Amino acid sequence: MSTSQKDDVEAGSDLLYPLMQESPNLRWAFIRKVYSILTLQLLATIGFAAMVANVRPVADFFGATWFGMIIYFVSIILVSTTVLCMLSVYRDKHPLNFILLGIFTLTFGFAFGVLAAFTSGRIIIETSIATTVVVVCLTVYTFWAAKRGQDFFFLVPFVLSIVVILIIFTVFQIFFPMGRMFDVLCSGLSVILFCAYIIFHTAMLIERDSYDDYIWASITLYLDVLNVFLNLLSIFGRRN
Repeated sequence: MSTSQKDDVEAGSDLLYPLMQESPNLRWAFIRKVYSILTLQLLATIGFAAMVANVRPVADFFGATWFGMIIYFVSIILVSTTVLCMLSVYRDKHPLNFILLGIFTLTFGFAFGVLAAFTSGRIIIETSIATTVVVVCLTVYTFWAAKRGQDFFFLVPFVLSIVVILIIFTVFQIFFPMGRMFDVLCSGLSVILFCAYIIFHTAMLIERDSYDDYIWASITLYLDVLNVFLNLLSIFGRRN
């Protein structure tokens, strides 16, 4: 099929929303850019995490000593927060925005590398497979529903309700520890929460008015995927 025929097929049959007025080619280009960046982020995270996990002295220092753990948590919070603030200012400055995005991604790659060093490889693989299936299914469903005019704003009160419930559960768990099953319940609610976030953020990606915020769009989905992975890892880890 020629390029012009392919564009005609996209323009004619792949409208993302029934009321869309513009040519869908621009929207598809934006979406492809976002998912390309997201894919590179996830691959970089996996690669850097594997490298950190295999350097045992580094993993042992940051994961098995109090001093290292303090540096670990403080540095991750400070670096990720600082980079996000800088990205909010320099999101349109090339190539600085991609450099900052790379630093942000490698920061989480380092965090996951230390985590993976103290987690069973089988559990990591199980969690990775489950996360991939969940994310792919939710993404396909969202695009399928979007083409039929589905509005996902109904998820907002649902998401807010789960956030409030999780905050209450966390407070109770701090002051009145309720055991492993309670932790699994909180992790399960968190998985549901971030699954809803993936659907909502994907729908917002499709409906987005600006084509310049691909950095923020990719970061949002990236954090949703990482949170699904972390909470599934918590469930699988406690199960074993």
